[in-house]
Amino acid sequence: MPTALHTSNLTSLPLLARGKVRDNYAVGNDRILMVASDRLSAFDVIMGEPIPGKGEILTKMALFWFARLGHICPNHLTGEAPESVVTPAEVPQVQGRSMLVKRLRPILVEAVVRGYLAGSGWKEYQATQSVCGVPLPAGLKNASKLPAPIFTPAAKAASGHDENISYEKVVEMIGPQLAARIRDLSIRIYQEAADFALTKGLIIADTKFEFGLDENGEVVLMDEVLTPDSSRYWPVEGYQAAFAQGENPPSYDKQFVRDWLESVRIDGQPWDKTPPAPRLPKDVIQKTAAKYQEALDRLTSA
Repeated sequence: MPTALHTSNLTSLPLLARGKVRDNYAVGNDRILMVASDRLSAFDVIMGEPIPGKGEILTKMALFWFARLGHICPNHLTGEAPESVVTPAEVPQVQGRSMLVKRLRPILVEAVVRGYLAGSGWKEYQATQSVCGVPLPAGLKNASKLPAPIFTPAAKAASGHDENISYEKVVEMIGPQLAARIRDLSIRIYQEAADFALTKGLIIADTKFEFGLDENGEVVLMDEVLTPDSSRYWPVEGYQAAFAQGENPPSYDKQFVRDWLESVRIDGQPWDKTPPAPRLPKDVIQKTAAKYQEALDRLTSA
């Protein structure tokens, strides 16, 4: 098992923010050092135990996709080594798990694309036969492949959760030209990535992208891209049987952790999904680490 990093502690750079997984540091006023920790959150609660190697896997996957999709849309990478902006003593905290990126003006819309009906999309479809205002054919089931990928944006609600919104709401928030650009780019990036992943035996059921604007007002792909933390990856070999049963297909993410947390009892009661989280057993940590690794290995295999 690689050495795990739950929380980075770089004193040579000002800390901008700690997210659920990433610690962001300012590098001058035009760049950001994004350090992917091994933290894992489930039900919006950060677990006390890290998943060894997770941050490095997420970084490798994001870099793989940025390189592969650069012809569609520019991204926020500077091309400079993250190790070059920290002290020699801090290099072990950033090596292999960091990206040195341009500082952009974020567009405050989560650009979600769905190629399959799952999660909150499936719930919404059952109630309205549509997702984010996009009408869908009758008779679809959980994990159904959609006739074509759909853009189903979300915005950060006051509670910190993402909230599904309509395309009309996006137009209201950022204007018709930018809304159309983000929608069209998101669907194209998803389609190309999903087609490639399928050649590796992986289904990308849905994903979310984040975009920003550079100093010239150009749309730039930012944050992470197409990792198991931002995308629902299913192995093709488990999909058909699960779909036939109306069940969620097996996935390459934190499902082991979620399942264990749902089953755990504290003083005879289920965990109420508020901090602190129960301590994760070693086997759940190891199985989760292995799933993330398998997704990367399959995707990048020759």
